[in-house]
Amino acid sequence: MKKVFTAKDVEALLKQGKGPGAIPEGALLTPSAKDVLKDAANRSQRAARATTSGAPSADPIVPDYEFRWTPGSDPKTPAEIDDFFNSPEIEVLKERMCEMGRRMWSKDYTDGNGGNLTIRVGDNLVLCTPTLISKGFMSPEKMCLVDMEGNQLAGAYKRTSECMTHLAIMKRQPKAKACCHAHPPNATAFAVAGVQPPTCMIPEAEVFLGQIGLAQYQTPGTPENAKVVGDAAVDHMSVLMLNHGVICWGKDIEDAYWKMENTDAYCKTVLLATQLKGTDLLTITGGQAKELISLRGQLGMEDKRSDWKECELCDNSEFRPGVVCQIPESAGGNSSDGPGRNDDAENVVKAVTDQILKQLNS
Repeated sequence: MKKVFTAKDVEALLKQGKGPGAIPEGALLTPSAKDVLKDAANRSQRAARATTSGAPSADPIVPDYEFRWTPGSDPKTPAEIDDFFNSPEIEVLKERMCEMGRRMWSKDYTDGNGGNLTIRVGDNLVLCTPTLISKGFMSPEKMCLVDMEGNQLAGAYKRTSECMTHLAIMKRQPKAKACCHAHPPNATAFAVAGVQPPTCMIPEAEVFLGQIGLAQYQTPGTPENAKVVGDAAVDHMSVLMLNHGVICWGKDIEDAYWKMENTDAYCKTVLLATQLKGTDLLTITGGQAKELISLRGQLGMEDKRSDWKECELCDNSEFRPGVVCQIPESAGGNSSDGPGRNDDAENVVKAVTDQILKQLNS
């Protein structure tokens, strides 16, 4: 059996003054072990540059929580799966899922046992939250491990039934490494109203969310729901599920959760703006939208609108929340008495009513 080197194993070698050459040929490295080696190599390069140029040796840090695995390295036997499920690297992810759950609960994004989280950790392995547990009070030992078909492989608590929707997204969109589902009030209000949030209003939303998608209602936890949401998520990192809630995906669980916050905050802002000014809200130009979509691409986020014309990018003509239909005065309306009478319509109604009564009497 091949030797597996964890991050701790590699760190021990480095402390002894040994380099990557001390790792046996053919040995398996965990993703964290590879990160340790990469960081060590970067430090050596920075030190070398500092020695020759006198420049500072420390580079600014950019947080990166994406879990990376070696394709084809999934554990197979029950013992291997158990070791993997309880490994230090996976324990870190479990803790992070609990933290995201607490954030969701504290912001009123979930109630009761609502909402769920997933992280892809292998070719055929996904961590997920348990069913019937409040997201604000989860603990690492309650997390579950499933395969890409939803079969539970590890964990004492039963996995959430809605993980099938998350898996459908991951199958269709390889960049989806984590999913966050919740019921944030403002965004869910848009989902219940069947209103797709407009675009081209706030630059941050354009960059980090792009166009928010809509998925038709299907019973939660069913294959039908998994299909419609999975299809919508191919082109949308945030999807409103009609009469249900919101699901977002990202490269890691924090990224997915951030998009949930972005979505609800954006929907709240748009909702407040419509109360101030109706539906005629200010937007950026199509050219400016092009610049933001280009920036999304530079950040590794694809956008289906990248080849759209400028005139198409900020077309919110179908955004009509809160419109009240009223007969105008020119058509017989009376502004003092509310909606007015239309004499022609009244005559038609009277004639139809008379015919019906005549037939009933005969």
